[in-house]
Amino acid sequence: MTTATHNEAQTIARILAGEKELFHDLIRPYERMVYLTVFAMLKNETEAEDAAQDAFVNAYRYLASFRAESKFSTWLTMIAINQARQKLRRDKKVGFESIEETIEDNDGEFTPAFLTDWREVPLEALERKELREALQKAVTELPDKYRQVFSLRDIQGLSIQETSEALNMNPGLVKIRLRRARIMLQKSLVPFLKNTPPAYRRFGRAQ
Repeated sequence: MTTATHNEAQTIARILAGEKELFHDLIRPYERMVYLTVFAMLKNETEAEDAAQDAFVNAYRYLASFRAESKFSTWLTMIAINQARQKLRRDKKVGFESIEETIEDNDGEFTPAFLTDWREVPLEALERKELREALQKAVTELPDKYRQVFSLRDIQGLSIQETSEALNMNPGLVKIRLRRARIMLQKSLVPFLKNTPPAYRRFGRAQ
């Protein structure tokens, strides 16, 4: 058990013992993660905010059912996903909408945040507007089943096992879909990397 996990376990025990005010400290590191997870599925800011809030309410309500076999972040992600799915069913929406993680630059534009662990494109290349736009478009156009895995593993940073648990999916299938998502992104970005040194054109690893 890592120090962070141990600290979370202690905080959870204190909350269950009556120190309810500690709950916000427990969830604070995961607020953005939960919001991005539900926004990826609902693609609506207001609905995502409501779903994220409902997810935290449910996490508090069912905190006593949390078991340390999985990380708290994984358990919380599963609650968020279920909350978004319930919203989709209520609204009779079909499938999951696009996933894009954004940051606001100095010009007020929203650009894709730097994605990790699936390719090594130099930062100077990412500073090119056309590549940023291509990256955003490529992620948006991933098929739903690949985009969902890609979001949790490579944007949210969950492990293969955690992604598997969050989606109730076999780890082998997670790896297959993740690999295909990375290949699709690679193919979409290659035309924009013609002038990038070969050493930097390395895309996703198997894990």
